[in-house]
Amino acid sequence: MKKRIALLLTLAMAASSLAACGGSKPAETTAAATTAAAETTAEAKAEETKAAEGEDPYAALGDFTMMVGHAQPEGNPRYVSMEKFAEDVAEKTNGHVTVEVFGNGQLGTEKEMLEQVVAGTVQGMRGGQFDFSPRLLMFTMPFLTQNRAQVTALLQSDLAKKVCAEAEAETGTVIINLCDAGGYRQFSNSKHPITKPDDLKGLKMRTNGMNTIDKTFVALGATTTTIPYSDLYMGLKTAVADGQENPWVNVEGMKFYEVQKYFTEVNYQFHPDPFYVNAAWWNGLPQEYRDIISECATAMGEYNDKLIDENQEAAKQVVIDAGCEVYVPTEDELKAFQDAVQVVYDQCVEEGIMTADELKEMQDIVANAK
Repeated sequence: MKKRIALLLTLAMAASSLAACGGSKPAETTAAATTAAAETTAEAKAEETKAAEGEDPYAALGDFTMMVGHAQPEGNPRYVSMEKFAEDVAEKTNGHVTVEVFGNGQLGTEKEMLEQVVAGTVQGMRGGQFDFSPRLLMFTMPFLTQNRAQVTALLQSDLAKKVCAEAEAETGTVIINLCDAGGYRQFSNSKHPITKPDDLKGLKMRTNGMNTIDKTFVALGATTTTIPYSDLYMGLKTAVADGQENPWVNVEGMKFYEVQKYFTEVNYQFHPDPFYVNAAWWNGLPQEYRDIISECATAMGEYNDKLIDENQEAAKQVVIDAGCEVYVPTEDELKAFQDAVQVVYDQCVEEGIMTADELKEMQDIVANAK
């Protein structure tokens, strides 16, 4: 009897032990499964986040709008290159920086637009407006350069970078690119051909108020009158001015050939085309966006200059086809113009637009350009 009871107890304990082992196995499996599921979910979320960041790395930087104005009409190299700039910025920032371009003087004259940039009501403007950065005028010395390589060497020089850097402290703007405003500039008038300096005597020539243009015309014997670019066509048509100076692409784009008869391909001057941006707005951008916009501005400037070189001969032909006379001076005739304006260099050094050392630096840059 005792043996039977002992056997039963043994069997009961074994059954209990088996039941206990069997019961613990599902609990351990459930806990492991829960942990694995949590880890899988976390990994999935991390991958989703990583993928999202890969598709749009700028999503966390915020959205910005850059309103930019300029004075040139549709088809002009400045107009076309600015449109490309806007497209490039949108593409490279995944649409988080929108550039709104207002061309053809929609926001006012170049001076008015620059005032708006300084005030911060507009974020940027492109144009040869130097009222607030007169030191840029050093690059507009008459007959300083003769070809594209020399122009590019000047605009990309350390001297140009130094002068652009001065703008922020003096005007509250940052110049993010410096390219060519339209190519070499030519004389035109409605009275008679200009083949020598004396032919300018008695003519009332329009300027945009730029110091070096005024000085050049005065040195050649002309008088000057200031007319905004957007009003120049009517100013010439109504004889407020007898003549003007502009690159071929501007003459063609603004149809000045309709109100001028005589042109002289004198190639006397080129203008830098600074891209001014409000410094406070610029410095408030994330560094990533500043890098992208700067990169796009550099590409814009290169494209702009390429368009000028490709289009200026065609623009000149439009002027000829319209029935205008285009005179091309001989080397000796051109030298007479060059000699007559040397006084402008002395005047600009005296006024502090440039130092004698900076003038020598520019001349060396031009001489060594390839």
